Amino acid sequence: MQLTILDLPLSVCRLEARQEVPAWAWKRREFISITYTVDELSIVCATESIPDGVRVEHGWRALQVAGPLDFSLTGILAGLATPLSGAGIPIFAISTYDTDYLLLKEAHLERARAVLEALGYTFLV
Repeated sequence: MQLTILDLPLSVCRLEARQEVPAWAWKRREFISITYTVDELSIVCATESIPDGVRVEHGWRALQVAGPLDFSLTGILAGLATPLSGAGIPIFAISTYDTDYLLLKEAHLERARAVLEALGYTFLV
């Protein structure tokens, strides 16, 4: 399995459920994930786009699984999450139609790469 580390520093924001998606979320369109539920609006986007006063967790980077992935495949996230969990590395997972992303704190990125490379995962430049 091939992975790419996205260059863009990301942050995870929590807004109120009834709030509209703010314009600042769209500033940098390299990576945006919006999840809207009855309980909350969560936005993952470029750190530099987020204004002061937003409830936010900074310091994330994304690993992208090379795709597109067929919907019949099983265990993709588990295959990545289990060894990272065993190494004490927390993740935040996001899936799209074509692929999966694992968000890791920047401080854990190099250790995560070493763990996954030891298991045979390759990283694309």
